[in-house]
Amino acid sequence: MGQRSALEANRQYHAAMSSPPPSEFVHVHVPGTRPLTLLLLHGTGGNEHDLIPLGRILAPEASLLSPRGKVLENGMPRYFRRLAEGVFDLEDLRVRTHELAEFVAQARELYGFDPRRLVAVGFSNGANTAASLLLLEPGLLRAAVLFRAVMPIEPEPPPALDGVAVFVSAGRRDPFAPDERVERLATVLTEAGAEVTLRWDEGGHELAPDSVTAAKEWLARWRERTAPAR
Repeated sequence: MGQRSALEANRQYHAAMSSPPPSEFVHVHVPGTRPLTLLLLHGTGGNEHDLIPLGRILAPEASLLSPRGKVLENGMPRYFRRLAEGVFDLEDLRVRTHELAEFVAQARELYGFDPRRLVAVGFSNGANTAASLLLLEPGLLRAAVLFRAVMPIEPEPPPALDGVAVFVSAGRRDPFAPDERVERLATVLTEAGAEVTLRWDEGGHELAPDSVTAAKEWLARWRERTAPAR
């Protein structure tokens, strides 16, 4: 093998070792010690590292799967496009939701996690994306923790979410998540059969420590209630 061929083979080897799954999401996977996986979905301008500390707080022994959003808005990663502040590109949202679900299925095969113990944790744009996964890809998630989410899309037909638990953390002073859109999300999820806990606080769009504590306690109760019998 000549020098050029050897260099090309070396380049291809390292490219393969660092390439994401076929759906091309740059992501981080952190193995855990318990059969629970958190799908971490960041907010606008975040990346695959942003919510790793949050995941460790919520469930220290869980595996963490954190993909970076593929849509760029003024250079800031997101999971789907929007037409204006609070106005979502619904067609793009549908396409990106199904694409993310495909990534999760591929990651499940790659990392070998239990799909029955998969919980989405999202903030802002990531929380809206997790809500869209619940509505458009029922059966993918067993639970979700949504920080500062709104109703992203009206599903047609309505999903069947029996056995799914959802924690929604909302702020009364959140300028990006009007009360009526938060309430609509909780209503639609409940009507679909999900067990919804909607927790209001007096904050804005920030990720408040007391909201994180409440989510951690909720997740611990869900884990205990749904733990496989030994």
